[in-house]
Formats: sequence, C-alpha cells, structure tokens
Amino acid sequence: MAHRIGKVRTSGKRREAARRAAARAEAPRVSLYEEVTATIIAQLEAGIFPWVQPWSAAAAGVGLPRNAVTGRPYSGINILILWGAVIEGGYAAQDWLTFRQALAAGGCVRKGERGRTIFYADRFTPKNDRGHEQVGQQTDEAVRTVSFLKRFTVFNVAQCEGLPERFTAEPSPTTGHEPHQAAEELIAACGADFRVGGGEAFYSPIGDYVQVPPQAAFKQPQDYYDVALHELGHWTGHKSRLGRDQTGGHGTPAYAREELCAELSAAFLCATLGVAPSLRHADYLGYWLAVLRADSRAIFKAASQASKAADFLLAFADALPLEAAA
Repeated sequence: MAHRIGKVRTSGKRREAARRAAARAEAPRVSLYEEVTATIIAQLEAGIFPWVQPWSAAAAGVGLPRNAVTGRPYSGINILILWGAVIEGGYAAQDWLTFRQALAAGGCVRKGERGRTIFYADRFTPKNDRGHEQVGQQTDEAVRTVSFLKRFTVFNVAQCEGLPERFTAEPSPTTGHEPHQAAEELIAACGADFRVGGGEAFYSPIGDYVQVPPQAAFKQPQDYYDVALHELGHWTGHKSRLGRDQTGGHGTPAYAREELCAELSAAFLCATLGVAPSLRHADYLGYWLAVLRADSRAIFKAASQASKAADFLLAFADALPLEAAA
C-alpha cells in the first residue's frame, strides 16, 4: 500500500512540474506576439509601412530577405521584421545570417552590432499524449498539440566583417522592363478572370473576377502592377482556392484582416518579381491598427496567409515554359 502511495505522490509531482513548465513556456510565447505587434503598430503610427519598400533596386536589392548561407527566403512575419530592419539600418542587402553562420563562413559579427529576432513556428505533442496518437487516429479522438515559437537572432551581412566576397557583393540592379514583364506573365499565367477598365480596382468574390483601371490611369506605371497583384491576392482567397473568410463588409474586422492579407501578399509578390511600387494604402491604416491592437496574433496570421497567397500565385510563374519565363 505504501508503495502505491509513493507512486501517486511521484506522479503528482510530475504533473505539477509539467504544469509549471507549460506555464513558463506560455508566458514568453504570448509576449513574443505582443512584442512584434507593438513594433509594427509603432511603425504604422509613425507613417512607416514596413511592407512598402522605400529603397531602390540599386540600393538594397529588390526581393525577399533571405538566409545568406542557404539562400532560402524568409516567410511570414519574418519578412516584415527584416524589411523593417533594412529600413532602420539603411542596409545595402537583404541577406541575413546567424552569429554561428558568420563564424563558419570565415567572418564574424562586428562588435557592438545588434541582431534581429526572427521566429520559427511549430507544434509538438506533449509526452503524456503521444501514447494516444494511434488511438486518436483510429477513433477520431483529438490529440492535444501545443504551438510554440522558437527565437533566432540574425544579423545583416552589412553588420559583419571578414565574410567572403560572395556574401557582400552588391546586387545587380534590375532594368525597368524586367519587373513589368514578370508581372504581366504572372497575371496571364494564373488564369484569373482579369479585366482592365473602369475607374476602380476590386475583386468580386461572387463573380470571381478582378478588375483594375488601365495602366495609364496611374501616376507611376509600376503602381498598376502593385494594385493588380493586390487584387489577385484577394482572388487566391476564393473558396475554390485557399478558402479565406471574405464575407466581411466594409469597415468590419474581417474586412480589415482580408485587406491586410492582400496588401502583404502584393508586397511579397512585388519584392519577388522586382516591382518597386510607390503606393501606401493609408486609407486602410485605421482599420489595420484597430485589428492589430485588438489581437496581438493578427499580424502573424495575416503574414502567414499572405505568404501562402504569394506562393499560390508564384507557382503559376514556376510552371511557365522556359522561353516564356526568359
């Protein structure tokens, strides 16, 4: 009997330890969302749109931020964090790497430089629930999983010294024709019902078509492509494609979230295709700020959805014949 009581006490201690560990893990996870959201809100309040590139192709290279070692582009909220860092630091490249990667490459981070925190999101199944995974598959019993964010600190290559030339070579500027051609090819390849005309730009979820004014109606030609890609971002959300909630009326939180998603997806697409728009959709600013202030995870979700929307459209460009993509 005494042996059984000892087991009960030990089990109770383990459960308590697990509860405390979970509580400790929960606290920083929530604060990370709040920390990043507060930064984005502060930038917007200051008139800085972290997804609108204020740099030229010759200065910082049009494109998404990427890992300098692997060449893999970052996605979701990490794009906004690192774009904001490029704006603040005035860096001449979109390439980033960790402290250890800099050392392994033969260089080092310059003394006194401050890194940027980026995040990796994932889920895990607590140990006590792993034994039920097979049962869950057989009986449709839900298996409890816990989401978490893992921090990484990265530095721009401009913050390092001693790196090989391949890390520090200045990006080649793009010509004015190339980004326009790439955008036109993507618009044609995606197969959307894309209509040019009228004085308004919009996507009709009911009719499932996009309409934009002719390019001559825009003060800057590249802004035509920004608007076109914004509306195509909405197009990806149709129930037959990515299936986002597009039922919100003008001025509602649901409407603001969908607009933020389309805005970010257009920014990601413009960066990838080499389009440098000058538009800042300040008319939506109040809606976006209200959503971000009410939900610290909203910008994370919007950025994630925007990455999926951009990838959905870019898949059509990847499928173009080589002669068309050249």
